[in-house]
Amino acid sequence: MAFGVKRPELIQWKKQVAAGEIAFLTHYWLDPRFPTCDTVTKVGCGDQEKLKEWGKRYQLDPKWIHQDPNYPHFDLFGDLQKKVLIEEKQWEQLQRFQLM
Repeated sequence: MAFGVKRPELIQWKKQVAAGEIAFLTHYWLDPRFPTCDTVTKVGCGDQEKLKEWGKRYQLDPKWIHQDPNYPHFDLFGDLQKKVLIEEKQWEQLQRFQLM
């Protein structure tokens, strides 16, 4: 279950992904499979080759790309989520979701 994302943020993320840009969207998330995580960051890009190349910097297996037909993305959470958001200078998301 996802919550805590504003419609304009989602629209902007979708536009960036569709344009072939690397885009970040963090929101609250509850999944019983991951009881210690309450946020997820979706890193998307409509150009899957570009997304795969981006993922190599963080040792992300291309098999982990969520194959959404319109918005392919990696789902990041936990320590990796924090590390990537810091390295990508996504300060607003880190602060808003108290990940620092």
